[in-house]
Amino acid sequence: MNKKGVFFLSLRYLILIILGVPNLYIFYLIFTPLTTYPVFWILNFLYDAVLFPGNVIFFKGYYASIIPACVAGAAYYLLLILNLTTPMKIKIRVKSLVFLFVTFLLLNILRIIIFALLLFKGYQYFDLTHAATWYFGSTILVILIWFSNVLIFRIKTIPIYTDIRNIMKDLKIRSIKSK
Repeated sequence: MNKKGVFFLSLRYLILIILGVPNLYIFYLIFTPLTTYPVFWILNFLYDAVLFPGNVIFFKGYYASIIPACVAGAAYYLLLILNLTTPMKIKIRVKSLVFLFVTFLLLNILRIIIFALLLFKGYQYFDLTHAATWYFGSTILVILIWFSNVLIFRIKTIPIYTDIRNIMKDLKIRSIKSK
């Protein structure tokens, strides 16, 4: 691996550490308003909703709080981890990140709207359905988005594994050359 390759490999993993250290703050800072306002606008269009401080939306006698778990900052971080631990050209990486984040954002907004509508309709299994989609559905959603990304952008490398394989290959070549 040349110096440029080592630099970009180190940079990718350093970015992951820097963004993950402050408890995913940057993801919540960016994606909380990007999640809350579209949900509010849609509910306002449908039901004359009111947005209160603290990301609380009031509609048809119900309060819906857009809490950090609804925003799913950890899911965005997982998608970033998958992207940055996978070797690819920078142009593909940027397109891939945009696809991953926008797709998850749109599907997450849709999920929140559906649950708001279920709450309003008095769906008797609301709590069970909400918990099930949170614990299992969000994981499946991230996996499906990642594999869609792999297909769309024709990614042939494997997160982390390909980097380790390339490093091991370089070390083996260097040890042979030094003998």
